[in-house]
Amino acid sequence: MKKGLGFFLKTFIPLGIGVYLIWYFFTSMSSDSIEQFKIAFREADYLYLFLSVLFGFISLISRSLRWGYVLEPLGYKVPFWHRYHALMIGYVVNLTIPRAGEASRAAMLYRSDKVPFSKSFGTIVAERAVDLLLLASIGLFTMYVGAGDFELIWKEMLTKFGAKPENSSHFPWKYLFLGILFIIALVVFRRFRKNEKFRTKIIEFIQGLMGGLFSIFKSTRPVGYIFHTLLIWGCYIAMFGICFYALDSTSEIPMKGILIGFVAGSIGITFTNGGIGSYPLLVGLVIAFYLKADHPDSAEGIGNALGMIIWVFQTLMMILLGLISMVLLPKNYSTKNDKTAKDSIEN
Repeated sequence: MKKGLGFFLKTFIPLGIGVYLIWYFFTSMSSDSIEQFKIAFREADYLYLFLSVLFGFISLISRSLRWGYVLEPLGYKVPFWHRYHALMIGYVVNLTIPRAGEASRAAMLYRSDKVPFSKSFGTIVAERAVDLLLLASIGLFTMYVGAGDFELIWKEMLTKFGAKPENSSHFPWKYLFLGILFIIALVVFRRFRKNEKFRTKIIEFIQGLMGGLFSIFKSTRPVGYIFHTLLIWGCYIAMFGICFYALDSTSEIPMKGILIGFVAGSIGITFTNGGIGSYPLLVGLVIAFYLKADHPDSAEGIGNALGMIIWVFQTLMMILLGLISMVLLPKNYSTKNDKTAKDSIEN
């Protein structure tokens, strides 16, 4: 019962928010903006969108190669295509169950190559830490080169959503959150102290997790790991930026505007399942900001159109490649192992 409720909350609440944002996305536009939205969709040069998908695919190949560099020190030489398929299945899971993709990647590798869940999951946690560092670096650089624009875009965002900092609630959410964390920690500690089986599982999981985390430093190819990390994020920016050339009106947006849009989109993906609603809304707002000087009447429609086009192409790419991987990934596991993998994803 509790597991079912937790699954419902982490799956359908973000999805519900995303559906609401899609509704808001279209209903907040005027009839003129809707017309510009349709025109932009018809007149877009989709060659640039397919080139964007190519950069996205290169980043996926690079990420799969990089993953092998941290699995090898743990004693597991997993075939490249097994790593790639597990990665793509993880992305598809993330579109339906937010933040469950990492666990599903580890579970899929357990299915195909018997790599212990805790160890492969540790490498994925380490990977996410590195990616977060790169995203934070890009964000700080973007804030430096476009500080003034950041502030203006933030003010426009508050105006658009009808929010004012001075009207924020004074309810002590921070202390409520800390109190909940304390209670959870207390329950876990009590169970850890009294339940030997639970204690053994936790210790084994932490040992495997730490082994995965430190595998980065044990990598026999640290230069290759750094190279692929930079290549992945270079492809991400290229995948996003090249889409701006699909429309004549957005092709002259400065690089700082592209970077701000990239950071906004990256944040939007964390809000809802696969960024549904939030990604095109935030990216569209940034694009409209840079178009309003030369295209005051069509800025919103064009901005929202490009934001939606980018999101649709990226999402379709992930779904298509993920479904192919679900078919092609070998499943060398028993019914018992299948249940273990399923439980790993749900938890």
